[in-house]
Amino acid sequence: MTVYARPIVMDDAVRPDGAVPLAEGWCWFENVELLSRDAPAQVIAAKELPLDVLDRLTQPRGSIATLAMGAPQVMGILNVTPDSFSDGGKHNAVDAAVARALQMVKEGAALIDVGGESTRPGAAFVPEDEELQRVVGPISSLRQASDVPISIDTRKSVVATKALGAGASMLNDVSAFTFNADMPVVAAESDAPICIMHALGDPKTMQDAPTYDNVLLDIYDFLAERIEVAVAAGVARDRIVVDPGIGFGKTQEHNLTLLRNISLFHGLGCPILLGASRKRFIGAIGNAPDASDRLGGSVSVALFALRQGVQILRVHDTFATKQAIDLHMAMIGAPGYGA
Repeated sequence: MTVYARPIVMDDAVRPDGAVPLAEGWCWFENVELLSRDAPAQVIAAKELPLDVLDRLTQPRGSIATLAMGAPQVMGILNVTPDSFSDGGKHNAVDAAVARALQMVKEGAALIDVGGESTRPGAAFVPEDEELQRVVGPISSLRQASDVPISIDTRKSVVATKALGAGASMLNDVSAFTFNADMPVVAAESDAPICIMHALGDPKTMQDAPTYDNVLLDIYDFLAERIEVAVAAGVARDRIVVDPGIGFGKTQEHNLTLLRNISLFHGLGCPILLGASRKRFIGAIGNAPDASDRLGGSVSVALFALRQGVQILRVHDTFATKQAIDLHMAMIGAPGYGA
């Protein structure tokens, strides 16, 4: 039976004697909330957990695309699409895409995520050839200009393979290979890390009245099952990243439930990626209909996730996010910050 153990996470510089590290990172916990589908939640001490469950919560995460997961990492979003919800059309030309990527690296992005198919709610399918035309040139040119790790945001195995050949070093599949079953094979054969994300249905229809039995536990179980599919295909578990998929077939309350409880996903034993930057729920709560006005809300969400031990933050506003992270880490006394 699955044990759903959500660590009650702290990041204070002073750790009690009984505290255990969360994924050997900057956070720690003493207690966990045990969740169930058919019984009230209960809080127990971490030391009361089964050893295998505690090990998954505390063991170090392996490096992803050369980046250490014991410190927070900023993933800069580079959409080379005409119709992405926030910045569609701004970086379609190769020169503009590379210039934006290099700017994000200068601002503190440790990883650049290149996407050639919009996955915003209502987005139309992009044919494979068209997606390739959009992403291969920018990836190849960026690889020549910089050694920054590059992630390819795609659901298609052919696009993934050619992007890796052009210089990408990580895969980011918003469908968790439910769209294309060959994606884990590409990851296994290339030894590239892969992020698997939860989405309820296709981008075109995912926001049509999404429903769950239990949004938190349903998504946890989905990701656990997808991890096993990847491992069965030959992907090493320490090369898998998980993303609960904020905004992908979720209502505002679904999104908030996932964010409030995001530390649960550490129980999968993989680094967590969060992509909430500029999303619609931020505008709804923060009175910002225009996505470009959601900087403050996006940084707020990023810092909340940081305090829950989330290792990778996928964002548009790299400078503001990295500045906020650096200040937060300095204030909690994390080594290497504020010197």
